[in-house]
Amino acid sequence: MAKGTPSIVVACDGSDHSLHAAKMAAELAKSTGQPLKLLAVFPGTKVERLVVSGVWPSDIEEEAKSYGRKIFDAARQAVSGTADPVEEVLLKGDPAKEIIEYLENNPGAHLFMGRRGHSLVRSLTLGSISEKVVRHATGPVTVVSE
Repeated sequence: MAKGTPSIVVACDGSDHSLHAAKMAAELAKSTGQPLKLLAVFPGTKVERLVVSGVWPSDIEEEAKSYGRKIFDAARQAVSGTADPVEEVLLKGDPAKEIIEYLENNPGAHLFMGRRGHSLVRSLTLGSISEKVVRHATGPVTVVSE
């Protein structure tokens, strides 16, 4: 596997678990000098619901940006005083799939994520995003539970 630029990446969804993961990632970034990046995925199911309800594509883009801003602001607040994120990456689609693709395209990234996000019911029926990412990740993943 090709070695990429080392970085610490936090998958954020605004849940307590992801904010705890962000704090741990910031500590590692601070101690290693690696850049801290924030990653969020605007869920495909949310996009599908908006399309079905007749929302225009430009409005979906605004909805995604608003979602990202809220998630990134919460993560930035969680890591404040420890490490300043150098990049915010907002993707759209299935969270597990998008995170796995991000890791494939960014060798050298060490991903931190919470064990459980906001979608408890979905994770109980379909398997959790963290389980899918760990199973298919091409690089190191640290799963944080409170």
